[in-house]
Amino acid sequence: MLTALLFMLGLGAACGIMLSVASKVFYVYEDPRIAEVEAFTAAANCGGCGYTGCSAAAVAVVAGEAPPSVCILADAEAAANIAAIMGVDPGTAEPLLSYNTCTGGNRAPDKYYYMGINSCQALASLYGGKRECPVGCLGLGDCVRACAFDALKMGSHGYPVVDEMKCVGCGACEKVCPKDIMEIKTMSQKLLHLNQYDDRIAPCQQTCPAEIDIPRYIFQIKNGDYEGAVNTIRERNPLLLSCGRVCPHPCEDKCRRGIEDEPVSINQLKRFVADYEMNSGRRLPVSVAPSTGKKAAVIGGGPAGLSCAFFLRRLGHDVTIFDAMPKLGGMIRYGIPEYRLPKEVLAWETDGILNVGIEHKPNIMLGRDFDIGSLMAAGYDAVFLGIGAWKDYTLGVEGENLGGCYTGINFLTNFALWQQEDGAKDRQPFVGNKCVVIGGGNTAIDCVRTLIRLGAEEVSIVYRRTRKEMPANEVEIVAAEHEGVKFTFLAAPTRVIGDEDGNVTGLEYLKMELGEPDASGRRRPVPIEGSETVMEIDMLITAIGQGPDVFFKDESKRLDQDLNITRWNTIDSEDPVALQSSIPYIFTGGDSATGAALVVSAIGAGRRAARSIHLYIAGEGITPPDKTLFTNNIPVSIFESVPGIEKSARTEMPELPVEDRIKSFVEADLVVSEEEARYESNRCLQCCLTCYNKDVA
Repeated sequence: MLTALLFMLGLGAACGIMLSVASKVFYVYEDPRIAEVEAFTAAANCGGCGYTGCSAAAVAVVAGEAPPSVCILADAEAAANIAAIMGVDPGTAEPLLSYNTCTGGNRAPDKYYYMGINSCQALASLYGGKRECPVGCLGLGDCVRACAFDALKMGSHGYPVVDEMKCVGCGACEKVCPKDIMEIKTMSQKLLHLNQYDDRIAPCQQTCPAEIDIPRYIFQIKNGDYEGAVNTIRERNPLLLSCGRVCPHPCEDKCRRGIEDEPVSINQLKRFVADYEMNSGRRLPVSVAPSTGKKAAVIGGGPAGLSCAFFLRRLGHDVTIFDAMPKLGGMIRYGIPEYRLPKEVLAWETDGILNVGIEHKPNIMLGRDFDIGSLMAAGYDAVFLGIGAWKDYTLGVEGENLGGCYTGINFLTNFALWQQEDGAKDRQPFVGNKCVVIGGGNTAIDCVRTLIRLGAEEVSIVYRRTRKEMPANEVEIVAAEHEGVKFTFLAAPTRVIGDEDGNVTGLEYLKMELGEPDASGRRRPVPIEGSETVMEIDMLITAIGQGPDVFFKDESKRLDQDLNITRWNTIDSEDPVALQSSIPYIFTGGDSATGAALVVSAIGAGRRAARSIHLYIAGEGITPPDKTLFTNNIPVSIFESVPGIEKSARTEMPELPVEDRIKSFVEADLVVSEEEARYESNRCLQCCLTCYNKDVA
């Protein structure tokens, strides 16, 4: 008995030793994070994520092979919790959604008749598909059949339509599409996307400096989905109210309808839905990615700065705008008169931008109140310089500093400040009786139309070329003509004449004639010898252009040494898409990078800079993709003729009668009615890359 007991004890001890040794030899370590990650998944083991179950998905997350948002059934909070466990940027926790990138479908002409298997994969193997469009949707619905969540259907135009409420971003549709029509992206990935040469986009969208999906928002207006249209525009442009009023709509120059007819009034439709939201009594919600914990400083509260700040915040970063002026808006607040862009409208828009969680510090100027070094010391990870172009160019002629002489931006800014503050009569800017504005751009037109409203008896523009060469918006020139502004063309000022008290009394100019074209393509004005002429005036405004004021560069040793400035006093950025300055953590955009340009161009630059800043502070490369379109057009999309178009009248912009609008600064251009907006949206051909809707069969 004792022998047996000792034997059993010895056997047990031997087994214990063997198991102990085996546990050391064959020990498999499991990262405790795997269990933590798995706890935040849906525990459904559905396989929709592409892994065999939630445990396998958790292993992939910990191994860095899957994002925190791997579980297609869990919500954004769960993904953010997983991101916290992994110590990665919570921005990667955003949910994925499926997007159709083609709105062509069955509109493209057939190359041949197909009688094969009802499958996109099979059809694609035959010369890329039966239709002439090489990149369009084949329309046989492989993606619809692949979707396990009933989130896709084939629309009436032969391309897939996504139900975003049902889509879980599993990627099944993307995997089966042989034409790469379907894409799976997060909200941030959509915001970061730049137009590419292989995108399926219409010429109008290619030409828009802000890259707005124009056919999409017009289609939404056509179907009465005004909120959807607002969201589509805001995905690229946070200043839709302002742009709807002041944008010269370069997109309309490439509208296919305009080849055979008048282009669609794209900008009026933008204004219609922008005003719809403002007048609806509520703001549409704007989604923001989870916080990244990173900080960016935006210097300048104009269109470029506001756009950059808006998109940086939506990408999850903390943003502060530092602005030298009392209120946000920059040049569109202080350089564009009230009758074009009411300040109440602008305030509603800028308040909405701040509402996404942006901090605003007014009345604080770079180089006077702070420098870049203090920002970096305060923990900012990157800086955007959007200082605008506030420095007027001067004529460089005798007498231009006499009393009664002003520069364009200075005059408009001082008047705007007076108008927006208390409007005290004793501080009202001087207005003469016989006023002359020198220049042919939008600032010059804004000055003369302002002077008319301020009661000047006679207002004239003096321009050294002809009306045809004036760079101002045609609609603004016509409005000035209607309001009684006089034009003196082919006149080059030579000196300003004053009286014994030092006040302006006359403008001497030389008559000109047009010679050969210069570098801009416009015919160069040549003076006519002996043609000196004097105009009697008592007020002169010089509005011949403006550029950035970079005085702050001299206030900082680092900036003075390392920040490259061009000979035009713009901040140098080697790549106009990446917009990174010679100091890696400083980015720029808008007028401070290009000189005075369009508001919509500054907005587009702000988003491009936000993209670069986002990538820079995430430690990723900021070089844009090789196929980035930027200011170019996709050659295959540009047509010389558009068959099947019936002419239809373009909706005219409603405006106040001249006799009413020149008496005050009430908004002169009005918004189209809902009926007119629906009519105009129906004029849109709903173009894609090569497809479009024909008016006639």
